[in-house]
Amino acid sequence: MRREAIREYLASALWAMPTAAVVLALIAGAGVSSIRIDPASPFAVLVFQGTSDDARSLLISIASTIVTVIALVLGLTIVALQLASTQFSPRLLRSFLRDIPNQLTLSVFVATFAYSTAGLYTVGVASGQRIEDFPRIAVSGALLLLFVSMVMLVFFVHHLAHSIQIDQVMKGVERGTLRVLERSFAEGDPDLRVPEPPRGAVALPAPGSGYVQAFHVEAFVAVLSRRRLTARIVPVVGRHVVAGTPIVWVWEDDGAHPPLQEAVTELRRALPTMVRVGYERTLEQDVAFGIRQLADIASKALSPAVNDPYTANQAVDHLATILAALAERQHGPRAVRDARGVVRLYVPARDFGYLLELALGQVRRYGANEPRVVRALLRVCGDVAGFGDESHRAVVRRYVETLLDDVRRMVPQPADREPLLAEGAALLASLP
Repeated sequence: MRREAIREYLASALWAMPTAAVVLALIAGAGVSSIRIDPASPFAVLVFQGTSDDARSLLISIASTIVTVIALVLGLTIVALQLASTQFSPRLLRSFLRDIPNQLTLSVFVATFAYSTAGLYTVGVASGQRIEDFPRIAVSGALLLLFVSMVMLVFFVHHLAHSIQIDQVMKGVERGTLRVLERSFAEGDPDLRVPEPPRGAVALPAPGSGYVQAFHVEAFVAVLSRRRLTARIVPVVGRHVVAGTPIVWVWEDDGAHPPLQEAVTELRRALPTMVRVGYERTLEQDVAFGIRQLADIASKALSPAVNDPYTANQAVDHLATILAALAERQHGPRAVRDARGVVRLYVPARDFGYLLELALGQVRRYGANEPRVVRALLRVCGDVAGFGDESHRAVVRRYVETLLDDVRRMVPQPADREPLLAEGAALLASLP
């Protein structure tokens, strides 16, 4: 759990990769500086041909140029982050910070600066005296890094211009959410009855305030099995918890007596290995967080200050892909069994109705008076209904009925309202 927390932090830390690049540049510079090329060697024509003064001037020019470029790159990055926050959703900033091309470009620039600056300590100077001999290969490396930096600058501008396009942003959120479904989604049982904590249950408090980012229950279940206890997790992934509030209820199998104190102590020590609480939501196991990002984009597009129903329709189209993938799975709480097949832990999860409402509920409330948005919602409901079973189609049916009620109430013009109602009625009739 701690390794995953560190990995999640470093993935969105804008300083991590550039710092590693600086260290590698200094190591590479020290190694290359020890290599000498014989003037009679056929490779001598490939290395820097100037004097030591020329080499120092070159390194100074490269370092000063790269500093200017770094300032430009950071300025463009800040502008992109501000635009993404205000125009799309503040929850998208994490995606921009985790963008590998941005981190790689900044790493190349700071590595070039560190390499060139460090070379000033050795080029043309030895024991405080000026000399003519200097590591020509190392100076040639600075020139090579300069050209690489220029290529990366052009690539960065190209990548930045594409990364803030709304289609690219929404496609990235869709891919990330589908990746969560493929890698970490655990199907639940919609018919599972999660028991209420009995009278003898003991609460394990949340270790800190923040959002539940991930669950890894294997080690915790092993302790429960060894102590012959049963437990129930209170919050779902993505829910905010307050330090000291119950995050897990634990009880003996009979439920009448509280667990032994030593068992509770062992479970408290095992709790940090099961649940990770952080200051922000992440997409590691939280499908609802990806849905929330796309719903935010659609909601902002439908605000009176923007009035962009086409962007809202695009967000709904991307949500349709996620909802179709969700409709192929079973949702709800799950019971985790130990090696002997005994249920030891109940893990809560969101049901399909909650996820559908999260994805399309705000769009319905803000866009029910816009015929284009209503048609997009009806189209998405028809597509999603074809992937799920009867329980999923029942959720879709309830949503369509609510949407048509909003249309009757919010669309005053009969020429706009009646075709929408007819299309909605046809969709309801097609649902088995």
